[in-house]
Amino acid sequence: MADGKKLVIVESPTKMRSIQGYLGDDYEVLSSVGHIRDLADKRDIPEKDRERYGKYSIDVEHGFTPYYVVSDRKTKTVSELRRALKGASELVLATDGDREGEAIAWHLLETLKPKVPVKRMVFHEITKDAIQKAVETTRELDTSLVDAQETRRVLDRLYGWDVSPVLWRKVGSGSSGQALSAGRVQSAATRMVVDRERERMAFVSADYWSIAAQADRSGSAFSTRLVRIDGAPLASGRDFDDKGQLTKAVVVLDEAGATGLAAAIDASGSATVAKVESKPGTRRPYAPFTTSTLQQEAGRKLGMTAKVAMSVAQSLYERGYITYMRTDSTNLSAQAVQAARSQAVALYGDAAVPAKPRMYASKSKNAQEAHEAIRPSGDTFRTPKDVAGQLGRDEQRMYDLIWKRTIASQMSDAKLETTTVTLATRADDKALEFTASGTVYTFKGFLEAYEEGSDEKRFAGDEDSNQRLPKVAEGDVLDLTGAEAKGHSTSPKPRYTEATLVKALEEKGIGRPSTFASIIGVILDRGYVVKRGQALVPTWLAFSVIRLLEQHFGDLVDYDFTAELEEDLDRIARGEADRAAWLKSFYYGGDEHPGLRTIVDNLGEIDARELNATRLTDTATLRFGRYGPYLEVIDPEKPDADPRRINVPEDLAPDELTAEKVQELIDAPVAGNRVLGENPDNGKIVVVKDGRFGPYLEESEPVDPDEADPATGEVTGEAAKKKPAKKKAAPKPRRASLFKSMSPETIDLETALRLLNLPRTVGDDPESGEPITAQNGRYGPYLKKGTDSRSLEAEQQIFDITLEEALEVYKKPKYGARRAASALKEFEKEDPASGKAVRIRDGRFGPYVTDGETNATIPRGENAEDVDFERAVQLLADKRAKGPAKKGGAKKAPAKKTTAKKAPAKKTTAKKTTSASRSEAAKKAAATRAANKAAREAQAAGDA
Repeated sequence: MADGKKLVIVESPTKMRSIQGYLGDDYEVLSSVGHIRDLADKRDIPEKDRERYGKYSIDVEHGFTPYYVVSDRKTKTVSELRRALKGASELVLATDGDREGEAIAWHLLETLKPKVPVKRMVFHEITKDAIQKAVETTRELDTSLVDAQETRRVLDRLYGWDVSPVLWRKVGSGSSGQALSAGRVQSAATRMVVDRERERMAFVSADYWSIAAQADRSGSAFSTRLVRIDGAPLASGRDFDDKGQLTKAVVVLDEAGATGLAAAIDASGSATVAKVESKPGTRRPYAPFTTSTLQQEAGRKLGMTAKVAMSVAQSLYERGYITYMRTDSTNLSAQAVQAARSQAVALYGDAAVPAKPRMYASKSKNAQEAHEAIRPSGDTFRTPKDVAGQLGRDEQRMYDLIWKRTIASQMSDAKLETTTVTLATRADDKALEFTASGTVYTFKGFLEAYEEGSDEKRFAGDEDSNQRLPKVAEGDVLDLTGAEAKGHSTSPKPRYTEATLVKALEEKGIGRPSTFASIIGVILDRGYVVKRGQALVPTWLAFSVIRLLEQHFGDLVDYDFTAELEEDLDRIARGEADRAAWLKSFYYGGDEHPGLRTIVDNLGEIDARELNATRLTDTATLRFGRYGPYLEVIDPEKPDADPRRINVPEDLAPDELTAEKVQELIDAPVAGNRVLGENPDNGKIVVVKDGRFGPYLEESEPVDPDEADPATGEVTGEAAKKKPAKKKAAPKPRRASLFKSMSPETIDLETALRLLNLPRTVGDDPESGEPITAQNGRYGPYLKKGTDSRSLEAEQQIFDITLEEALEVYKKPKYGARRAASALKEFEKEDPASGKAVRIRDGRFGPYVTDGETNATIPRGENAEDVDFERAVQLLADKRAKGPAKKGGAKKAPAKKTTAKKAPAKKTTAKKTTSASRSEAAKKAAATRAANKAAREAQAAGDA
């Protein structure tokens, strides 16, 4: 880099390219690709300091000082930044303006140790005017924001590393082997989902009946609903509590009463208009998007997960189409307000905007967030039509949503009028009242541009449907026909979706909107929650985890306590609290809280078996074991006998495991341990069983026929337990998995013997003489010849393929057919970085983008069909920027890392001070790694 240029460091490679174009040749813009340092691994801490920094890499006895180290993946990035800084005349730190961005800037400062002037540049949109203004109005580093981020990082390390091991010991792991974890926000979020399922499990449904009829005047018909009988209100779902009990005095019709009354109403044939009531109304527009409301609306209207929504929004921000997407603010700048109002007038007329601009009060006083809502960038907004050819499908839909919401936020109120008609009649010697409602918008206002989506409502079925009513007056007589009785059952609260969970977390003050997407991702990945459509369903594993946390770490999953932690972090971010004093109170305790250390040191005995048990009936208990949930059923007549175990179907939600369902599972014919018959070749019994990975076959020693249940074929009683005298280790019994197309209830002995005899020898290769076998494996059916294997298209081919067909398969290129089939999409354009063709392929672990050199996995939640060329190129660029994945096994010693121990900084808005001990620690860490490397090389030389 030429002398005299100013070095600007941003976080993202995409952002880097945009900003370079706006600043010109006097600047060099490079990217840190996110954080460059994090808490050190124990092996990276010098031996003499390991006791001090302990398992956390944090000195909890001296101000909770963290021990930082440059990560292996960022050593090359740091080297490039250092080389660029050597010839620079000035360093401009241009990371994001929130806590994470401020912390990244501080770590860059601590690592690079610049000898040139340093400035902090902050912007909230990537446009030419905004970037040029930001570079002219720089500020000092905000150490309060850095302290808040560091406090959060230390807090999460202490919480996770003290509580998670308790889960490992007492709960184990997920049914798919996932490592369990606890976290400040993830555990509270998991508890919310579990609590909602508990409510659903405890819910008692109540039945009630309603009657609807059609009222007609001169051919203008409308729907009416019976609401009163002899002056008493008719029951609706809202009149029952969650135990199925009435909460007020109402009339409850049963089926016979409702159908009889409906017939009487039809017989009466008419009703009189008793009252017509009209009320004017107003609807105000919604505030511009914050991070939370954007995630909610993207879920409702676009079907995006929170993670996908944030990924798409970040792409729009970095490409200069919207403002910063992590914000709690609903404010708009004066220029943005004017842009929205002008565009609303141009599209919908002068009456579309009120006389004065609208101002929205922000609900958050959080100092870390940007100062403006999410909106289209610039002083004039580009319409969705203007950007149609520049964005991918998801980006286009997201931009359209943000643009509409922003324009609507500055538009006029909608004016409406709601009319309610009450009809009176007599039937079955009872005085009946029907009502009908209709709403008419007299002025649509902001609704011309935008209407917010809605979540599932619990009592939506009890509300009058909106309809246009004919003009009627009191005393008018209308025809009343088509009376229909309808039965209803009350329903529990709906399960959370990602959108409603985000909303609930924000309402409770748990976590921050910028972290919601990652938190939901964590509880899904850990196996605490699964998705059924859009609904989030907790697993039995989550019940065990939350039960342990509630019983032994109650404060840590208390909603109010968790919200208070967020408020405390905000106070640190505003400079109103000291990080070290606050962490000391959290860890060691104070007047109001016993402290994490005290709780962990005084856990006492935890009964793991009881912890993983949920009593469902007098004889059945749900337990969660290593291989998932199962029922443990006690025989009332033999209470001392070993209980029977029954697997619980994976797709059965906890609230669906009712007493009736439990009995159904107990009474169901047993698929496992069903005797198919005797193998004539060796005299052993062939049994079909139900295992962790599905049904399978096993050969076992013969049993007394009298010990097998004649109805189900289940091996019962003592015969199931009989084992030969233990003399020497017996060979393992032969086993074979069933094909996916086979059922344990219908498989016969002949098919079972064919499976047990696999692999099948197809024949010998005429050229090499090697046998070719057909068999089933982890990834499906395949052929094998020596070490050369080829996939088959269907499991049945294992039994049917001939030698000639197998030889034809081997004549084809090993990967040719698979690769051709796995190309989901090919783009006409070439990747601008590599100059190579870009494709989307279907790999073993899901779809991914590739240019032949770089592979980038398509994020979970994104549909491969929706990924366009721009998104594909972005994924490849992001993957290149991250560098190659970290590989396990023996590793070459990494290049020297810059390490540091962070000393508590004085509260000032200037640059954080760096103590001499930090530099000394860096030297010690480097010396330790060099010594370890030398020892490994010497050992390798000795082994050679």
